[in-house]
Amino acid sequence: MVGLRDSDVVRLESFIIDKMSKSRTPGLSISLVRRGGEVIYSRGFGFRDISSGLPSTPHTVYGVGSVTKSFTALAVIMLAESGMLGFDDPVEKYVDLRLRPKGGTITIHNLLTHTTGLPALAYGEAYLRGVLGLDGVWLPLASPEDIVAFMRGSESWAVSRPGERFFYLNEGYVLLGIIISKISGMKYVDFIKERILKPLGMSRSYFSKEEVERDPDVATPYIIDREGRQVPSAFPYGITSDGGLLSNVTDMSKYVSMYLGRGRLGDAVLVSRESIELMEKPHVRLPYEVFGGESYGYGLSVYPNFLGRKLVGHSGSVLVHTAYMGYLPEEGVGVMVLSNASGYPLSVIGMYALALAIGEDPMKLPFIFRDEVLSKLEGTYETYKSTYRVEVKRSGDFLLVIYRDRYVESSVPLVPEELREDYARFYTLRNGVRMDVEFFIEDGEVVLIYERYKFVKKTR
Repeated sequence: MVGLRDSDVVRLESFIIDKMSKSRTPGLSISLVRRGGEVIYSRGFGFRDISSGLPSTPHTVYGVGSVTKSFTALAVIMLAESGMLGFDDPVEKYVDLRLRPKGGTITIHNLLTHTTGLPALAYGEAYLRGVLGLDGVWLPLASPEDIVAFMRGSESWAVSRPGERFFYLNEGYVLLGIIISKISGMKYVDFIKERILKPLGMSRSYFSKEEVERDPDVATPYIIDREGRQVPSAFPYGITSDGGLLSNVTDMSKYVSMYLGRGRLGDAVLVSRESIELMEKPHVRLPYEVFGGESYGYGLSVYPNFLGRKLVGHSGSVLVHTAYMGYLPEEGVGVMVLSNASGYPLSVIGMYALALAIGEDPMKLPFIFRDEVLSKLEGTYETYKSTYRVEVKRSGDFLLVIYRDRYVESSVPLVPEELREDYARFYTLRNGVRMDVEFFIEDGEVVLIYERYKFVKKTR
């Protein structure tokens, strides 16, 4: 039986609070839902607005970022089911943009699966940084048509022919939005509202600033700066089919339930079971592995080996708001996590929650175990009688050995090779020569063997 015991809730909430604290995340909302639409856990953590002391709730609205791509893919599926387009149709049939990467023709299937042959053109990155004032880049792309103009000539940037490789391409989903509008005769936003949001009862899911400003429970966007300060920012309105939706975990639970129901939620039938399974089909291998066999479907990532189950989902980020949606089709359970900053990966929190919901120990997840071990190794280390001191600090998936004195500071990166509960081995380079670095963990003491030194971690 899928669900959370009281002890699971305690464990999940402790995990979330700990990760929010360490990453300085202002606010977060999470919901776990069972097939049929039953919400089995839902809660807000931290602040939707720090200066006003307003708490995050399950109803707080955040930007869902690239989770929007699944809505766009679903809309394309709807049009395909109606016979209004084919997945093998060339994009140039619908959009005034003739791109032939390495001589190949880009199809709707290529856009859906990020297999155009074009690497990321980074319009989204430049747009977000410009709107948020993060650097001097400015791209005046106020409409999807502007992005079409931006893309002209980009075939010279191609790395492969269409269909050969996965390159995540935000611009491709902008083109899909244009295609949806052209074929349906409706604006992309109106199509999503009428054909997806309204049938599912997602009444507090928006695309426009005007709609959001009328809602009383919206998360203030924050940037976490170098010193860990939460700096109030602005939401980057203007993005649409590749990442522009704003919603809340209550509404999004209905959306996840629709996938668990194979296209159906209550009396609402959006698409057929076969179409949902087509979205979840592994169409192209992803260029990274977490559990093994990771692939991309239509607007959804597919993890076939999540604790022996198939996991489907997508992450999203517009820098000041982040999101994760994931669900297990066979077990009939899904999760939605939203936050008002870029901090600890929400996908990890979501997968931690899903593991608990199906009765599995989250420590079996490789990134959870790695996170725990690396955290144990951080700290200040000293040699015999405190004659020499270094600091070990985490930097993403790596460790840094940092030495400081009055005039000098140096840091040496350590790359993990073997991680166990009682032992960890890393390597680094010194003058071009590989060198192993070892940690021994026993009875609460951590010993570091580095070069010719033995260090012991100071206990606080």
